[in-house]
Amino acid sequence: MQTAPGESPDPSPPQSSAVGEKGLKDGALGLVSSVAIGLASTAPAYSLAATLGFIVLAVGLQSPIVVMLGFIPMLFIAYGYKAMNAVDPDCGTTFTWSARAFGPHTAWMGGWGIIIADIIVMANLAQIAGQYGFQLIGADGLAASRWWTALAGVIWIAVMTAICYVGIEISAALQKWLLSIELVLLAVLSVWALVKVYGDNAPAESLHVDASWFNPFEIGSASALTQGVLLAVFIYWGWDTAVSVNEETADRERTPGRAAVISTVLLLLIYILVTTSAQAFAGIGEKGIGLANPDNAGDVLGSFGDQVFGTEGFGGFLANLLILMVLTSAAASTQTTILPTARTSFSMATHKALPSVFARVHPRFLTPTWSTVVMGLVSIAFYAGLTAISENVLGDSVDSVGLGIAFYYGLTGFACVWYFRKVLTRSASDLWLKGILPGLGGLILLGLFCYAAFSVYADPEYGSTVIDLPVFGETGGVSVIGVGALVIGAVLMFIQRAVQGTWFRNPDVPVSVASKDDPKQAAPPAS
Repeated sequence: MQTAPGESPDPSPPQSSAVGEKGLKDGALGLVSSVAIGLASTAPAYSLAATLGFIVLAVGLQSPIVVMLGFIPMLFIAYGYKAMNAVDPDCGTTFTWSARAFGPHTAWMGGWGIIIADIIVMANLAQIAGQYGFQLIGADGLAASRWWTALAGVIWIAVMTAICYVGIEISAALQKWLLSIELVLLAVLSVWALVKVYGDNAPAESLHVDASWFNPFEIGSASALTQGVLLAVFIYWGWDTAVSVNEETADRERTPGRAAVISTVLLLLIYILVTTSAQAFAGIGEKGIGLANPDNAGDVLGSFGDQVFGTEGFGGFLANLLILMVLTSAAASTQTTILPTARTSFSMATHKALPSVFARVHPRFLTPTWSTVVMGLVSIAFYAGLTAISENVLGDSVDSVGLGIAFYYGLTGFACVWYFRKVLTRSASDLWLKGILPGLGGLILLGLFCYAAFSVYADPEYGSTVIDLPVFGETGGVSVIGVGALVIGAVLMFIQRAVQGTWFRNPDVPVSVASKDDPKQAAPPAS
């Protein structure tokens, strides 16, 4: 096999103080950098701007409690990530851990779940980055053009791919700066909005915060609750990036897991503050700045930012900064979406579950080369293809990301329980943090996946796209895209097995179970 210029053909180069066992840069990240990457990957400003309106459309005034409910399975799964990472800090995360618990086939599908979810969401992230980039320079006409926005989005993906290629430390340093601007401005926006709500000149649409907003029993139906919680799960999604870079983190058995838990808790605080203040300021009306206005649903923050800050003086500066904040949020998430996908495919290749070309590491930057570049190219192709077909398909495909998230997060929770099943009675900590909480998180996400995929999203009336399937008839496009992506993964898995079946016939990560004597030591499972 020939090696491309500037690359190492050996996925496991000689060890040094700066090189880990797979050739990645060891010890490049600390706890603060890991938390920053975990938070930035969720893109708080972008996620709220693009999702909060749809949550309000689904559940009305109960959006704050729905955001809190979405946090519960995320925290539970974060504890599962923490426990599994302490045993096996592999950048393949769900892929490697599912192999230990359930075997090579389930592991391959877990890795595919990460890859496909990231590729689908990259299209929407690039589009938002393109739109806000033009708005920032006052080119509203270009921002309204689908093709100019697509071109800008492609450039964003290319730039962020290049940053990830050059090095993880540069990526982390950029995330700290972008995240700092983002969180400070979100806090200022929230406080400023609440001051106006309780001031003498409150907007006509404004509402005072009420306890009923935090009562889940006020939600009208199970369908509305499911839609709302899945949307809330989407806005939390991304904290696991802090774990996917574990092989480049100092104290990699402990730091990534701690960063994952810290990230989810910080996200809860951010989202509750912004959701409550936005709802109080704008109300849930269907006109004007109301959060239930369909015209504002795809960009809630931009629709009332001028109303909160004003358009002149320092307030005008903050309103423009708000546009920059959403832009940098989407851009940061574009970058941090590339990181876990590239490292998942890299890990799969080192274990011979993907072609070996994906295991190549740059000898200078110590980052995955082909895994990073291919992730960027596939994302660009997917984005361009969907843009050419229909913007409605693009929107439905982003909704379907929730199904991919529920799939691989839930699988990780179940893998944690099954792997640690023999040590759960050793202590209360083991029982709760390695058993009950990850298991409940997995069950919640499994229930959401099944109900949404085969009931809510499968309804032809849901979303903007309807696909006529030979056996099932007219089916909602969101369900077809989400479930169909996983089916495609199963087909590719069997193709990979036929072409290069080493991983499936003789995996180097055998099924095992945690030992009672030492949770880091694996013992053969009982027959």
